[in-house]
Amino acid sequence: MEFRKATAADIDAIAAMWHAGWHSGHAAHVAPALVAVRTEAEFLDRARAHLLKTTVAEVKGAFAGFFMLKEDEIYQFYIGAEFRGTDAATRQMAQVESDMTGRVAWLACAVGNARAAAFYEKCGWVRQGTFVYTVETAGGPMDVDEWRYAKDLR
Repeated sequence: MEFRKATAADIDAIAAMWHAGWHSGHAAHVAPALVAVRTEAEFLDRARAHLLKTTVAEVKGAFAGFFMLKEDEIYQFYIGAEFRGTDAATRQMAQVESDMTGRVAWLACAVGNARAAAFYEKCGWVRQGTFVYTVETAGGPMDVDEWRYAKDLR
């Protein structure tokens, strides 16, 4: 697996993976109003807006995943469906942690997203409880209940 900074040429792939992954992992756990605004177009806009914070993962030249860092937060973390069940997610998390060395890092996980929660816990992240996380949407901010995970990377 190789990592590189995302470029404008990656926006479509990032948005497509983000859209599919978000609906797979979140749609069943959030309000229908949030699901309704999570369109392909919204993910394209968000991918463009966060491009400078995005790192892309490739396996043998194939787009395998991406992550976005926002200060001490893992803002987004996605692996393509075809790479789930391999070590790709673990390798990508190791890169994230390397990039965040020296910090107490945190991430938000949708309450009820058991697959993601199990992965974070397997990687040594500690659930600190539930909190209200304000997410960006094309229609304005919305509040979502999230599990907060943290890991001391100092």
